[in-house]
Amino acid sequence: MNQVLETMESNEILQSEMMYIRIMEYSVETIIIHADYKIIYINQVGSEFLRGTKEQIIGSNCLDIIQDDMKDMIRERIEHGMCGEEPLEVIEQAIIRCDGTLVDVEFYCQPVQFGNRRAMQTVFRDITIRKETEKMLYDRQKMASIGQIAAGIVHEVKNPLTSVKGFLQLLKENNPHPYLIAMESELEKAIDTLSNLLQVAKPDLYSEPITEIDLCKELSSLLFLFQDKLYDIEIETDFQDCDKHIFGKKNMYLKAFFNLIKNAIEAMPGKGKLRIEHYYQSDSVHVKISDTGVGIPKDKINLLGTPFYSNKSDGTGLGLTQVFSTINDHGGQITVHSVVDRGTTVHMKLPENPVGFEMH
Repeated sequence: MNQVLETMESNEILQSEMMYIRIMEYSVETIIIHADYKIIYINQVGSEFLRGTKEQIIGSNCLDIIQDDMKDMIRERIEHGMCGEEPLEVIEQAIIRCDGTLVDVEFYCQPVQFGNRRAMQTVFRDITIRKETEKMLYDRQKMASIGQIAAGIVHEVKNPLTSVKGFLQLLKENNPHPYLIAMESELEKAIDTLSNLLQVAKPDLYSEPITEIDLCKELSSLLFLFQDKLYDIEIETDFQDCDKHIFGKKNMYLKAFFNLIKNAIEAMPGKGKLRIEHYYQSDSVHVKISDTGVGIPKDKINLLGTPFYSNKSDGTGLGLTQVFSTINDHGGQITVHSVVDRGTTVHMKLPENPVGFEMH
């Protein structure tokens, strides 16, 4: 009799476990079940998200997908969770997929009864798009704040400098001297720099109509402007999906691409390779401009686009500020990847239609 009861109980447990598995297989979230840090189940969505097979993942240590500096904290959370009944609070971090890539997720753990054993269920949700959106909003807010500050500084400084320039011209007419000519030249440079800063800080976005832009054609034309500087530099272009055009402020875009190509060439004082890519993906036109130049230190990349920050000794940083402002104002995204002494790649993701502008 006892044997019959035990068999019936085992069958009930098995059926309950199978029902639980079927429910998890229909989930759109990544779900893993682990006990003693060993993964004993993962749904199909999860194996695809982690870019591995079920056979490869089941049996592995659940901490393998956690970055080293976070493993102790996650281990403590699991131990704490196994002692309770309530799900642990949601946390965000990047995890390591089977192919070695990182992906931003939020996840929570909850103790469950899986078959005849107590285990931990962890549910992962991909938040890559949300992170990208948050970064884009932050970048736009940062550029707007920088623009407001810069515009105020320009007005406060440019007016007295213009007055000084006028008196200097009068002094030069009455008492000519080589020093006065040099002073006027330097003063003119300062005023030009302030004018450029004002243009970057508060561009006249609405004076230019939205037009259709054939980027493949325009990028090819821009390269001709640098022919006299390209003797030692190899040019490589990979233009795909040229029938995909974008709409936007054409002159703003051309100025931005001019600045990027100019920076790439100047980053290669000797021989080097300039590569420009154009392709269409996920409802956006992508443009990559790469060089094999001096590169940018990792801790300096976040400063790019800030007025007056530049890797060049005589640079003002306003060129890249204009680039970041243009891309952000059109609702695009820009990322920079660089390795010192190996080169830099600027990747722009541009919407077909700009965000926030009315079509004319």
